[in-house]
Amino acid sequence: MKTKAFFIILFILLFAVVIPTKLYSGENIMMNNSPDDFPKLQNSITVQYLKKNLKKTHPRMILTPSVVRKLRKDVRTNPLVKNYYEAIKLNAAEILKQPFLTHVLKGMRMPASGQMLYRVNILGIMYSIERDPKILKRINEEVIAVCNFTDWNPSHFLCVSTMSMAVSLALDWTEGNLPSLTKEKAVEALIEKGIKPSYGKDMWWIKVPHNWNQVCNGAMIAASIAIAEKDPELAVKTIRRSLDALPYALKQYSPDGVYPEGAGYWGYGTGFSCVTSSILSSSLGTDFGIASYPSFIESAIFRKIGVAPSGWYFNFSDCGDKEGANGDIVLSWFALQTGNSVFLEKDKFLKDPQSMGKLSGWSGIGLIWLSQYKEKEDKELPLLWKGDGPNPVVFFRGGKEDSHSYYFGGKGGRASVNHGNMDAGSFVFELNGVRWVIDPGTQDYNTLEQAGFDLWSTSQNSQRWTLLTKGNFGHSTLTVDDAQFNVDGYAPIIKYKTGDQPEATIDMSEVYKGHLQSAKRKFIKDTDHSIIIEDDVVTMDSTRLLTWAIMTTAEVIPAKNGAILKQDGKQLNLKIISPGEINVSVFMMDPPPMKLDRKIKNLKRVEVRVPAYLFPQKKGIIKVRLTSPE
Repeated sequence: MKTKAFFIILFILLFAVVIPTKLYSGENIMMNNSPDDFPKLQNSITVQYLKKNLKKTHPRMILTPSVVRKLRKDVRTNPLVKNYYEAIKLNAAEILKQPFLTHVLKGMRMPASGQMLYRVNILGIMYSIERDPKILKRINEEVIAVCNFTDWNPSHFLCVSTMSMAVSLALDWTEGNLPSLTKEKAVEALIEKGIKPSYGKDMWWIKVPHNWNQVCNGAMIAASIAIAEKDPELAVKTIRRSLDALPYALKQYSPDGVYPEGAGYWGYGTGFSCVTSSILSSSLGTDFGIASYPSFIESAIFRKIGVAPSGWYFNFSDCGDKEGANGDIVLSWFALQTGNSVFLEKDKFLKDPQSMGKLSGWSGIGLIWLSQYKEKEDKELPLLWKGDGPNPVVFFRGGKEDSHSYYFGGKGGRASVNHGNMDAGSFVFELNGVRWVIDPGTQDYNTLEQAGFDLWSTSQNSQRWTLLTKGNFGHSTLTVDDAQFNVDGYAPIIKYKTGDQPEATIDMSEVYKGHLQSAKRKFIKDTDHSIIIEDDVVTMDSTRLLTWAIMTTAEVIPAKNGAILKQDGKQLNLKIISPGEINVSVFMMDPPPMKLDRKIKNLKRVEVRVPAYLFPQKKGIIKVRLTSPE
């Protein structure tokens, strides 16, 4: 009997271990059959591999000798590259007037890190093209200044990472032409102030599923390549660790390309991953699968479609209000990868260089991407689009011939995602060039931090949720019994229909845990100039009040069963379809409720307050239509 039991146990173990390996193995990626079950990057890095494959000549980080030759030609003959380079030269002239950077903290952050990355991008690319000794001298002085810092602010490791990326690029792009003492100092600083601190205690960022992972691991890869000849063992150890860790962040783009932290942080986290991919490809001949990671390329659709005709973002999750005027240089990487001109903001890059002002921190690298771009297609963005994932979104847009400039963005998700808000069920709505329903967006972190405000905790009772920009009371959604949302409640998009009257349904039930039995919010584009918001709820015995709300900066004139909104000479009608005989209430939010809240001029909260007793069978529908007069 014991022998039989032994073979039964052995069979079970073999089934559990061998079979999943066969099911989840693939040619380019492997699935790990564990709680962290997602595609892994190829990770064949060893000291032997590094010595065999690492390019010996400089530059090798995105810039290579052949890339430099093409750049020198393109700044004379390619109108796009030539124009953007003129803006870079204007930026370089301004940098040369500035004092050297110093180790000064602004709250928990060291601004010199981001400034150094910007300076290296501008001066480094200019030196590569022109070989101006004056530019080389300034790069040398900039590198010496930051390498003399006592540290690169390891308590906020984003600072260490950004500085490490900057110094790595400075070393590489100067092609070995910096003085020997400077090169030695820079390599030592990258090791002692960059890489080694990443092995300290509480390096929580290594496998987190958000932008810290992308920024810090990407920068450690760049630093490792920069010091590879000096300490190949440390370089390999660090690159291997980062390649293992990056998928924890990259998986967040799945399944459709939505970046859970919103369009603003898409540029930050994604930008570092694009640069990391380019650095690895040019230095080692492969990016180990970053560019081909599931849904990573598709995220450019999310980024582009997340901007309304007005230029305003669907600005959820600590996102700024509007995209930049100079063109998104990170999107140029996606244009390069796909050949799709829809990702190349050509008109913005062709603006008068004098009008561009200060460029992106990635502008030097971006010039390389612009130079390498070859158009293969001009594929239009979809007018209807849904993206699932940790923070699912849906968009309804008008086409090129749409006289109303229709734009709607709605979302589900959960508050506890990184940079998340209690905004499940919220939406923005534009019509006729006016943003009628707004998201309050984000606000300065440092001001809140210096006031001792608990901004970063995502516990249920965190102070974060008391802010206008973070809690459900500042968003256009449904609130029950004046209670905060369940911070961990997830609201998925459970139904999506395209066609002439597209619609999307979000299951909000978990968000109202303890207050409603169930809740489903449906968005319906019933015409080319209207949107219907329908909340189908099942109440509990304890439910007392349901408050439907939108945030707007328009003038609001209450009317029977609704209101009239006026802004910029345009009008929008708010009609309460169900339940009947309900009117709106309007609350001024300028000034905002708390001193620390973001002040938004003319902000108002328009509420439809529905007592639960109006649904005696516990089931009811709140239905509101927003439409422009025909």
